[in-house]
Amino acid sequence: MFELGMKNNIRVLRAERRWTQADLAKELGVSRNSVNAIENGKYDPSLPLAFKIARLFEQTVEEIFEDEG
Repeated sequence: MFELGMKNNIRVLRAERRWTQADLAKELGVSRNSVNAIENGKYDPSLPLAFKIARLFEQTVEEIFEDEG
């Protein structure tokens, strides 16, 4: 079965901070729909956005995103 996107733990990291998807979207400068799509593996963020997410959560990109390949 083919799955889109990479696995990630953004939902968990966001929940630990008690942030809504809208809160995270505002921090990242993207739409709430973009955050939802990234969390659900329907959209892979650009490299700059992936690094921005990693810096925001004080983790490496590899700690947040896991390649499904």
